[in-house]
Amino acid sequence: MMIFENFTFENPSWFWLLLSIPLAVFWYWKKRDQQNASIKMSSTQGFKMSTLAKLRPLLFILKMLALVLLTIAMARPRTVDVTTKVKKTEGIDIIMAVDISASMLARDLEPNRLEALKKVAINFIEGRPNDRIGLVIYAGESYTKTPLTTDKSIIFNAINDLEYSQNIEGGTAIGMGLATSVNKLKDSKAESKVIILLTDGENNAGFIDPKTATQLATEYDIKTYTIGVGSNGMALSPVGIKANGQFEYRNIEVKIDEALLKTIAESNGGKYFRATDNQKFEAIYEEIDALEKTEIEEFKFYNYDEKYRIFLILAGGLLLIEFLLKHTLFRSFV
Repeated sequence: MMIFENFTFENPSWFWLLLSIPLAVFWYWKKRDQQNASIKMSSTQGFKMSTLAKLRPLLFILKMLALVLLTIAMARPRTVDVTTKVKKTEGIDIIMAVDISASMLARDLEPNRLEALKKVAINFIEGRPNDRIGLVIYAGESYTKTPLTTDKSIIFNAINDLEYSQNIEGGTAIGMGLATSVNKLKDSKAESKVIILLTDGENNAGFIDPKTATQLATEYDIKTYTIGVGSNGMALSPVGIKANGQFEYRNIEVKIDEALLKTIAESNGGKYFRATDNQKFEAIYEEIDALEKTEIEEFKFYNYDEKYRIFLILAGGLLLIEFLLKHTLFRSFV
């Protein structure tokens, strides 16, 4: 442990006074011959300087040491003990609403849109240790894959298991995906409630209008970030299923209702993003992560232990010794 650890000075400007010490030393050296009375002699043979006379500079040294100690005392040395207390909010409740319609298997992102989503979503969740996260999936209908939870392993498993299924009605029910997400967040007590809604198409299914779902999100003070997934122009997308059960792919035009997604986001303080490739997809989740941070308050308590007294005592002791020596032992020489 270092001796001067947590050692500070309240008034360090007093150390400028130490610059006077070299000047005092120089003055003393120049005037040393005038300190005693002098007589002229033809010869000093037979005279020898006594030991006390040689020690006379000790008085000056004591004064200088006392000045140094007084300067340190005036600078107010003290040790600081810092205690830190961190207070965190309850975190943010986040629902990720993911479109799992067949078009999410399009290969304009690598290896396809759905697999690219899984990677960035897991990275996003790993950076949210204090938040509760849930997962809603939708195509022509929607349902809750996992409720809000802090158990990240449950969310990771749910995301890794995402895949297109013929058992879920075809189409893209954006309104239903949003409404289901709102239903999972409306009773949340978290200070911040967020939906990240992802789709690669247009609202063409479901019995809930996206505008109605948007109004519900606004009513419950739920912020929505929307992400349109798909490159600009054409994309190699599934258009049917072959006899062997594999998808048949063909280049078709990418159609995303960006106007709708912008309206949903802007209606309740969110933001719309467009993920045209894997890198852009990752950047979007990084930006959302930066925008939605759990607030952390840090309180620091400072306990100061003043150390100037010991320097005052030492300086006073040196001056007292100098005074006594000057008027006793060195009296004949000063």
